[in-house]
Amino acid sequence: MTSHCAPMDVVTMRETIARLLGEDAEPPSPEELETLLMLLRGHLMVTIPEVATASLRLDDKHPHRSCANACIGEARMKLNAEPSGNSLPAGIAYAQKLARVLEALLNHLEKIEGGEQ
Repeated sequence: MTSHCAPMDVVTMRETIARLLGEDAEPPSPEELETLLMLLRGHLMVTIPEVATASLRLDDKHPHRSCANACIGEARMKLNAEPSGNSLPAGIAYAQKLARVLEALLNHLEKIEGGEQ
């Protein structure tokens, strides 16, 4: 029996990132923040293994591989962390950290899959 995974929805991921990091991003409400945090965690749980698998296709000494692997480690640390407090600003700051590391992972994946040297 083979398993089939749906392709990553990079457009939705980038829209989620923009909601928190975009130039015109407004602070989310507490309810929206909860939704954004769940989305970001889910996006990271899907993206981390995708980047890890893609980086394995590169030579051990390839700079994109080491950078991608460092970013994976950072993403895992942030995913396992908690907001630095229970306030809305602390939650937003944590969500922005998750959004930034998700954006970095997506950028690494694009570089690897695009064959950038």
